[in-house]
Amino acid sequence: MIQASETKINNVPRPSRSAVAGGDGPAAEIARLSAQLADRDAELARLCGQRDAHVRELAAVKSQLEDAGSVLEVRVGAQTRELRKLTENLEKQIKERTRELQSKIEESENSRVALMNMLEDMEDLRRRTEEEKEKTLSIITNFADGLMFFDSNDRLALANSQIELYFGASKEDIKQVIGKRMADFSGIASFKPLAGLLGGALKKVSRKELFLSEKSVLEVSSLEVTGQRGKIGMLVIVHDISREKMVEKMKTEFVSIAAHQLRTPISAIKWTLRMVLDGDLGPITEEQRDFLEKTYKSNERMINLINDLLNVTRIEEGRHLYSLVVASMEELVHSLIGPYSDIAKQKNITINFDGPTEIVPQVKIDVEKMKLVVSNLIENALKYTPAGGGIFVSVGQEGGNAKVMVRDTGMGILEEQKDRIFTKYFRGSNAIRMETEGTGLGLFISKNIVETHGGKIWFVSQEGEGTTFSFVLPPADKGVQ
Repeated sequence: MIQASETKINNVPRPSRSAVAGGDGPAAEIARLSAQLADRDAELARLCGQRDAHVRELAAVKSQLEDAGSVLEVRVGAQTRELRKLTENLEKQIKERTRELQSKIEESENSRVALMNMLEDMEDLRRRTEEEKEKTLSIITNFADGLMFFDSNDRLALANSQIELYFGASKEDIKQVIGKRMADFSGIASFKPLAGLLGGALKKVSRKELFLSEKSVLEVSSLEVTGQRGKIGMLVIVHDISREKMVEKMKTEFVSIAAHQLRTPISAIKWTLRMVLDGDLGPITEEQRDFLEKTYKSNERMINLINDLLNVTRIEEGRHLYSLVVASMEELVHSLIGPYSDIAKQKNITINFDGPTEIVPQVKIDVEKMKLVVSNLIENALKYTPAGGGIFVSVGQEGGNAKVMVRDTGMGILEEQKDRIFTKYFRGSNAIRMETEGTGLGLFISKNIVETHGGKIWFVSQEGEGTTFSFVLPPADKGVQ
């Protein structure tokens, strides 16, 4: 702007020589020029003022720029430091992520190796499983007994060839029952007897006999197959017991014939001994009487044994109930207490009878056979209760049935032998030590007699504290006909 002002001054028109020489006069021209010069000076002063204002403005702008530059420099420095810090953090994070990735890569490699090892183990396990499966199938196929496996839904999954043989079934019959429940077997002629025996559903543990013919008897057992996760399925085992049944029948027939043949001479010996002891054949000395008494008692034991054997044969032949009449269990039991009271006194044992406190229904029974049951229970209590003990006999009713209970304070039954008490010829080891004589048939006979009458017999015992035998019989209108 200063330069522009100077230019304007330099460009002020100068008076021409002709004007100076021939104008209105030099004074006027000088005055005019002076006025113009004064205007130019005023203009110059104004321009200088503007220049100074601009200079100050530029200085202020410069100062502002310098301040802004300082601020900007501070900010740039701060941003640079922050950026450097961020860069360092980023590098640190990158290193950490790199280490993590490296670790994960190593873990992944280890996992890959472990997975490969697992796959190899699985393949080995699969191969061994297949081998075990083939072995199991081979065992099942060649098993001497018939086997039928039902899955967790009780549907037949597998049956071996023995099943075909036992039931006279064809392979087509087997195909028809595969995948079906036992209730659906009745539609196949070959398996109708089996379905009728086992019913619609399989029990966890069951053992039954199936008579297909006089010469063919099968034992059918079912049991639950379980694993770590619970039930896997049900296994039905069919065993041919035809030969065992034939041998058992022959044995029963032999025992029956032998017992009957022995009964006559033994009875004759008994009455002969009785006649001698009663003096019918003349007087005898005390020493002779002592020997004859012992012989008589031994003969009585022989008769009781023969009677027990005959009862067992009748039970096995299903013909041990003869004369069924309506009777009172209270009167029957009460009639037996008297004869045993004298024996109890001799052994210093108290025997008590508790009659019913409420009405006891009459029952339809074979009186002689039921007397045998009650007598067996009382005799056992007398045998195995030591002197000073007690026997308590009671009659009552339970659930509408007549109930008889015989409790003693004897030696009790060993825990590990309780499940065998009602089996044939069994006697507890502690019972044998206390009473050497006995056949082990009494409770077997009693159980069969009670159950044949439609009743139930059971016991509760604690070793060293005593035993309680109880049985119930249905009322006459619901009992055996």
